[in-house]
Amino acid sequence: MINRAVLTGRLTKDPELRYTQSGTAVTSFTLAVDRQFRNQNGDREADFINCVVWRKSAENFANFTRKGSLVGIDGHIQTQNYENQQGQRVYVTEVIVDNFALLESRNSQEGGYNQQQNNQQGNYPSNNANGYQQPNNAPQNDAQVDPSDLPF
Repeated sequence: MINRAVLTGRLTKDPELRYTQSGTAVTSFTLAVDRQFRNQNGDREADFINCVVWRKSAENFANFTRKGSLVGIDGHIQTQNYENQQGQRVYVTEVIVDNFALLESRNSQEGGYNQQQNNQQGNYPSNNANGYQQPNNAPQNDAQVDPSDLPF
């Protein structure tokens, strides 16, 4: 079975860092992911996807991102359900983040840094669920991939 989700989008609000009773860090956030096509009015619609990241990565994510941050995430989809206080069944679907990458520098979000210079450096922090950080040399433009370039 395969259960993978790879998303790139912007945070709709500041991430929410909490701790469980046992002291485990958990951060929740919603990622706005643009759809590929425009609607009848020519506007690009977005999907708003709930995400959760755990442990040290949760702390790092909350410390280095905020509303509007462009991030890439790799994770898996998890569903759960419960009965609320009114006796209604509530279904929840969310992406559990295994790895994430910050796709903009903090300074470029504030408008105080030359985006061109930042793109040339090519070192964007990324993080996996174990807290290991590595450089990410992902391209920073919206160029479309030519399907003939794909290996499959």
